[in-house]
Amino acid sequence: MTAPAPLALYIHWPFCVSKCPYCDFNSHVREQTDVAAWKTALLADMAHEAALTTGRPLSSIFFGGGTPSLMPPSLVAELINKAERHWGFAENIEITLEANPSSVEAARFIDLAQAGVNRVSLGLQSLDNQTLQFLGRAHDVKEGLAALDVAQKAFDRVSFDLIYARPDQSLDSWQQELERALSFGTDHLSLYQLTIEPGTRFETLVRTGALVPADDDHCADMFELTQDLTRNAGLPAYEISNHARAGQESRHNLTYWRYEDYVGIGPGAHGRRLNTATERHKKPENFLSAVDRNSNGLKVEQALSPQTRAMEALMMGLRLAEGVDLVALQDKTGLAVSTMLDIGEIAKLSTLDLVHQHDDRLTVTPKGMPLLDAILPKIIADPSQL
Repeated sequence: MTAPAPLALYIHWPFCVSKCPYCDFNSHVREQTDVAAWKTALLADMAHEAALTTGRPLSSIFFGGGTPSLMPPSLVAELINKAERHWGFAENIEITLEANPSSVEAARFIDLAQAGVNRVSLGLQSLDNQTLQFLGRAHDVKEGLAALDVAQKAFDRVSFDLIYARPDQSLDSWQQELERALSFGTDHLSLYQLTIEPGTRFETLVRTGALVPADDDHCADMFELTQDLTRNAGLPAYEISNHARAGQESRHNLTYWRYEDYVGIGPGAHGRRLNTATERHKKPENFLSAVDRNSNGLKVEQALSPQTRAMEALMMGLRLAEGVDLVALQDKTGLAVSTMLDIGEIAKLSTLDLVHQHDDRLTVTPKGMPLLDAILPKIIADPSQL
């Protein structure tokens, strides 16, 4: 008998320690949080998803959102315990919590570890104080590294992120920063190139000429340097922006990238389960009202066509160094490979060593990874055209 497929659980906590530029709502202030009401709502939302996915053990839990490290540890423990009663846990379950690297949050790490969290992801973002100010971060390098030290003592597994390809950042300065980051001994790093998102302060600065982003050639050089340094340090890229020692990859994020099922609870949480896309109400007050009415916070619950599932699986899976098993995807969607992919375009890009197809597995090559955003729309069929 085939074992039931494991499941991942994402829990979104919408509140921050204070008003900040990253929140969508000014009400996201910890002091205003009615913990008892949120406990009731999150447990009800969890129970709804559990009833639809019985018999599937959890492989991971991820606490994300505003500032989940400021959740009361007793609430974190209650959510973890209830999740185990609903689903059961796979062996060596990964339970991750996102945290800002502040002294306030670091002071809670031991309590959170005792509540059941065994992995933390720290948003260091930079090891340069001027850059942290530019990014709008509240912490400085000293505070961030102090939080990292506490995290490494409190949790079994620690990851942190950095942003590179910043305006006026040289290759030498990034090499020095990354080598310093690698010296801290964590087994996982998330390294992102700075992107200019629509509607952000950075977009306004670029539009007015106050900010000049790094050019594409410089970004490509930085990407190549990043791959070389992390690979030589024993943390090769397993996803375009994520690097880990063997066995230390983020199991939760691999669920997303491998297009496996996950359920999301809490305001704004997304999920993919049973060939259905789910989305919760984003505004906290709307989420609570929905739970009061329906015993869940769902805003959207939409069946996904095989074509859409194929597109999403390819968009996510080709970010991975391991690529996509096309036979498995064909079995999962019922679609022929020739309808999911542009075989002619793949052949062209293969001659340029940008993609590679071996037997039934399609991968984007290391040479192609910096061009991933341009490659994907060329080779993946648009479901609206099928």
